[in-house]
Amino acid sequence: MKLKMISIGVLASITLMTGVLSLSAIAQDVDPVLDTSRQAVQDTERSQERIDQLDARTQGLLSDFRANLQQLEQLNRYNASQQRQVDAQRREMASLTEDINNIASLQRAIQPLMEDMVEALDQMVEADMPFLLEERRNRVQRLRALMDDPSRSPAQRYRLVVEAYQIENEYGRTIESYRSDIEIGGRSFENVEFLRIGRVALIMRTDDDQTLMRFDRASGQWVNLDMAMLPDVRQASRIAREQIPPDLIFIPVTAPQTGEGG
Repeated sequence: MKLKMISIGVLASITLMTGVLSLSAIAQDVDPVLDTSRQAVQDTERSQERIDQLDARTQGLLSDFRANLQQLEQLNRYNASQQRQVDAQRREMASLTEDINNIASLQRAIQPLMEDMVEALDQMVEADMPFLLEERRNRVQRLRALMDDPSRSPAQRYRLVVEAYQIENEYGRTIESYRSDIEIGGRSFENVEFLRIGRVALIMRTDDDQTLMRFDRASGQWVNLDMAMLPDVRQASRIAREQIPPDLIFIPVTAPQTGEGG
């Protein structure tokens, strides 16, 4: 009976040892699988990290692309605007070039015209009543010299010629009192008063009121003026010097002539 029990214990020990050996063998088979599984998990995590990084980079690149696309559109619109301005400037340059060519031809035509205007002005001064003769003759001489002055542009020349005509035009609608010297009939008068009323009358008066004369346009000579006109001449002189307000004045004029049979 005792021997049987020993046999059973030995059998149990053998069985236990066999199980342990089996579990150890199974464990040896499972470990590589677990290692492989863990490696796969780690590889998956690393792959996911790379995917996340690639996704973030892709989103960044997409944002940059959209920003660059918007900037490109703005640049295209700006370039189109600049191109329109360039085209407009080119058209303007072409127009200016044409104007310059026209001006060159106009200058060639206007130079003789200005010279004729100066010559006509000279003739007008000499044919007009002899008031401010020295001043007006000097103005004509300056214009003559101006026509040959290479430092002056045609525009400057034309402006000065027009100004001279404007001054002459003003003489016809103004009243003026000035002093000058004059020689009449071989007699010299110094610093006498001249009264110019437009281009209607030119009167000379000495300070002692002993000589009162007017210029007769018909004869081109100075003739004596009735001394009865002296008060009116004095009043007109004061008006011309702005010593009194403008008022009605009487002046000697030549009666208009009628044609034959009138």
